[in-house]
Amino acid sequence: MTAAPSASPQAPAPGTVTMYSTTWCGYCRRLRTQLDSAGIGYTVVDIEEQPETAAFVEQVNGGNRTVPTVVFPDGTAATNPSLADVKERLGS
Repeated sequence: MTAAPSASPQAPAPGTVTMYSTTWCGYCRRLRTQLDSAGIGYTVVDIEEQPETAAFVEQVNGGNRTVPTVVFPDGTAATNPSLADVKERLGS
């Protein structure tokens, strides 16, 4: 797991995702644990530590700061996806 330095949503490397998250989000913790168990690489962007990134999360979620918001290598995003959804989108 690494921290993303940029506020702009960059497409993650093939086979990985970028997860916009907060430290207190239980759904985010659960998804990170599941990604770790599945061996799927990810980068976490904490929208509270990097408040400028919250605008992207709001844009994707109709004005709401809903996390986890996950960005896939094709540039698409999903809100609170299941591990099965992530695997399907990654073609795993």
